[in-house]
Amino acid sequence: MTYRSDSGLTFSTSFFRSSAVYTSALMATRGSVKPFVNFNAKQDAELLRKAMKGIGTDEDTVLMLLTSRSNDQRQEIKAAYKKAFGKDLEKDLRSELGGKLEDLIVALMSPPTIYDANELHKAIKGAGTEDKVLIEILASRTCDEIKNIIKAYKKEHGGKLEKDIMGDTSGHYQRMLVIILQAKREEGVDESRVEKDAKELFAAGEQKVGTDEEKFINILGNRSAEHLRKVFDAYKKIAGCDIEESITDECTGNLEALLLARVKCAKSMPGYFAESLRDSMRRAGTDDETLIRLMVSRSEQDMLDIRAAYKKKYGESLYCTIQEDTDGDYQKALLYLCGGND
Repeated sequence: MTYRSDSGLTFSTSFFRSSAVYTSALMATRGSVKPFVNFNAKQDAELLRKAMKGIGTDEDTVLMLLTSRSNDQRQEIKAAYKKAFGKDLEKDLRSELGGKLEDLIVALMSPPTIYDANELHKAIKGAGTEDKVLIEILASRTCDEIKNIIKAYKKEHGGKLEKDIMGDTSGHYQRMLVIILQAKREEGVDESRVEKDAKELFAAGEQKVGTDEEKFINILGNRSAEHLRKVFDAYKKIAGCDIEESITDECTGNLEALLLARVKCAKSMPGYFAESLRDSMRRAGTDDETLIRLMVSRSEQDMLDIRAAYKKKYGESLYCTIQEDTDGDYQKALLYLCGGND
């Protein structure tokens, strides 16, 4: 099947999306976007230039090409574009596109670590604090990812992420964020401590008047996901309810939201992101900032697993929900990142 773009370029759709020719190693990843096998950065840069040159912009070429290349490949395209045309690709994209499509495509052009660092900076440096962004990113990233985000934040914004977050938060919520930023979570499962941790969580909340927030923060902030899953099973036997119910009963506000996010991420990262995507679309109006951030950041990580979790939990495909909540070229780009209809 051939595709003719608005700028008159003709090529096979397989040029953009050669899903059948991924190597077995690439197929092992759980992202919906994988490295393009027959990749040619110079050729892609030329296609993008032609799509944006002259009157009007061929949005189809831009969004189809950039959503079918991995982030590393997009960085190569950016360099090839600069070398061939002496222009900054990201600036050209900003000048040619608009609205939500521009936001999405520009987000795709940032390396993941820098993207996370920039999103955190926006969340704490604007008017007020976007706690939802802090919670989503910091609760879900691995220790290595957090260490790299801290380095990127320093390089991009000249400040210390921990210091900036401490300046915008307070109390037990701040303490939990700081513990996460230490990126020193324990590895593996300590069988000798599973029952003890479960009993301590029960004693810190359900079993007493008031709440020992420090105990929740220490255990949920420092244990590995594997260890916590065993603790949660033991907790349910002791308390007769899920840990989420106890957190909701015992905590409020941002601390509650952060602790719940840590629990959900420990139980199932794809499940956490499926729920977050649902929340971004199935309420009054669409939270496009969250939708873009989630689709961009998870497209090369675990989007296939998120789609499966979404279908299992909500009985409809993520693809269909995106179709119903968005439109135009913005919708097309999101659906490419989604990668298919389950």
